[in-house]
Amino acid sequence: MKNEIIESPEMGDPKSAQIRNGSHPGVPLSTPSSGVVGPEVNGSRPTFKPVTILEDLQAVRCAEFHPNGKLYAVGSNTKTLRICTYPKIEDVKDNSAPTAPTVLLKRTKHHKGSIYCLAWSPAGDLLATGSNDKTVKLMRFNSHACNLEGQEVELTMHDGTVRDVCFIEDTSNKTSLLVSGGAGDCKIYVTDCATGKTFQALSGHSGHILSLYNWGGAMFVSGSQDKTVRFWDLRTGGCVNIISPPAGQPNKGSAVASLAVDPSGRLLVCGHDDGSCALHDVRGSRALQRFTPHSGDLRSVRFSPGAYYLLTAGYDGRVVLTDLQGDLTCALPSVPVARHPDKVISARWHPDDFSFLSTSADKTAVLWTIPPV
Repeated sequence: MKNEIIESPEMGDPKSAQIRNGSHPGVPLSTPSSGVVGPEVNGSRPTFKPVTILEDLQAVRCAEFHPNGKLYAVGSNTKTLRICTYPKIEDVKDNSAPTAPTVLLKRTKHHKGSIYCLAWSPAGDLLATGSNDKTVKLMRFNSHACNLEGQEVELTMHDGTVRDVCFIEDTSNKTSLLVSGGAGDCKIYVTDCATGKTFQALSGHSGHILSLYNWGGAMFVSGSQDKTVRFWDLRTGGCVNIISPPAGQPNKGSAVASLAVDPSGRLLVCGHDDGSCALHDVRGSRALQRFTPHSGDLRSVRFSPGAYYLLTAGYDGRVVLTDLQGDLTCALPSVPVARHPDKVISARWHPDDFSFLSTSADKTAVLWTIPPV
């Protein structure tokens, strides 16, 4: 297995870094001078190590942790859906060798095509998957019994590859909504999960939808091949803001392959096809900065649970950690923390622990963590 380990930043206690407050001193990040190292080369700096490695026969596109943190789901190009157990991280030692994860549930031929995306509902009782077979599958999940229940619902309104899905809790009606987007007609569809009926088709993007993100409430954002980000409000059923490349510079900008908003709703991060990352002040409607952590397509961006760190993954085979604790208009320290021998397609933080999943064209999904001292 060629999953290499890179030195990670000096973080002190990772748990303490998750408490977002003004008194947190910030954690210095420094780029490793020795390149790729093993855990025994530099004992002074904590290192992310592979804990489990799930191997498939084709590229693994997506993985998402269950909201309770005890499970994660993985979707691959072999059309296979797996649900795996999150191991006891406190048992991981510096010299532990990675193992195969415990697979609780495996569905072969879950779709007729590759599984491009998946998402859990905030309550963890629903799981959705999207595919290049142009369908979305919606399933009920019993987190106590750890199994899928009842008849799955197949949604067929898309006329192209479904590239991303996300759930929104409609608290006023006490129902879950599923938002899905992709290629084809470039529309974003909103489905009532209780009835399985699609009741909104949101138009506006002129290119394929590549990414969707909701951070609680009725708002969500979409990123597109058309180089724009759109903010949508389901209460009004329309687009309420657009972030476009600079006016008069049509060659500026690049497809928005991934995006995320921090839990406060103040900071938007966009990952672009040119390897760059853009930070936007949502409330102030202004660009903060653009930096380039990757030399290939940047396919995944996610804030850590306390929003202190940004995790990015790209086609250059690297997962990079960026420290967001300083002035967001100044240069931000970044360091590679994991490497795959092929393109990295997604990286996702655990909801509580300082660990993450990465999925790759090298046919693996790897769980990484910093072993407890």
